[in-house]
Amino acid sequence: MTPLLSVEGVSKRFARPATLGDRLAGLLGRTGPRAVQAVTRVDLQVAPGEVLGLVGESGCGKSTLGRIVAGIYEPSEGAVLFQGAPVMSGGRKRTFRVQMIHQDPFASLDPRMRVGDTVAEGPLAHGLVKRAGADAFVADMLARVGLDPALRRRYPHQFSGGQRQRVAIARALALGPELLVLDEPVASLDVSIQAQVLNLFSDLRRELGLTGLFISHDLGVVRHVSDRVAIMYLGRIVELAPMRTLYSTPAHPYTRALLDSVPKLGRGRGAFRPIAGEIPSPLNPPPGCHFHPRCPHAGPRCRVEAPKLIPVLPGQTAACHLHDTGVSDA
Repeated sequence: MTPLLSVEGVSKRFARPATLGDRLAGLLGRTGPRAVQAVTRVDLQVAPGEVLGLVGESGCGKSTLGRIVAGIYEPSEGAVLFQGAPVMSGGRKRTFRVQMIHQDPFASLDPRMRVGDTVAEGPLAHGLVKRAGADAFVADMLARVGLDPALRRRYPHQFSGGQRQRVAIARALALGPELLVLDEPVASLDVSIQAQVLNLFSDLRRELGLTGLFISHDLGVVRHVSDRVAIMYLGRIVELAPMRTLYSTPAHPYTRALLDSVPKLGRGRGAFRPIAGEIPSPLNPPPGCHFHPRCPHAGPRCRVEAPKLIPVLPGQTAACHLHDTGVSDA
């Protein structure tokens, strides 16, 4: 099947502004890293109607990758193709069929605009709806996400967090997208409201045939909405597998550590194992496998050679020398 979305060798670097310390170090002939390597040579494909979960700790680059897919950032290297055509060209987004839902709806919604105007703005700008029919269109969009259409004249601050996120979903759906990029869409919500928003997304996916890139740090959340899951660590994809395969037989030590760190009912206090150490700075990532300083299986090869994604099981790939050599060289 031809993929709806193709991410091909995408990397993203951000220049770091020089600080006073950097300038003083420069006078002494000492220079440090001046660029953050947020994403490094990522390859992904998403089929029509599929939801791909993208999981990793804070600072791993997953939100940056989501913004690249949505056409908010342009990649430093590589390309993002939607239906075979670049999402961005010449620094401009070329399609409105890819829409993004952000983590914090209070920050992503204009506080000076009534929510009805927010939902109608994009369709009016792209000529998808006539101004005479905009009010009825907005009412239908709000009803579709479970909001009373009578609320369309209110401002964002007059809604709860869950209601604001529903408004953000309505705004994205108003443009008739085929691909939604959801960046931690329930992370800022209470647990009970999280379930409501996730159920809404599942219902909309079935009704509209949506394709999704669902970004989260929570494997428990991703499990309920994804067909496949990609695990990201410090800008690199380290494992990619069907959802059931990843949860039953994780192939990368980082994936196993993430699963072990998820609290589970009925598991004793002593069985909870948080991931050892802290994620390194993307300003100065470790050589070789980025995970080796925290990996219990790391050997000499891991410290100098970055592993490539290789097949492990049908549909499952992992970037780990344990699967490359068959044995640990620790």
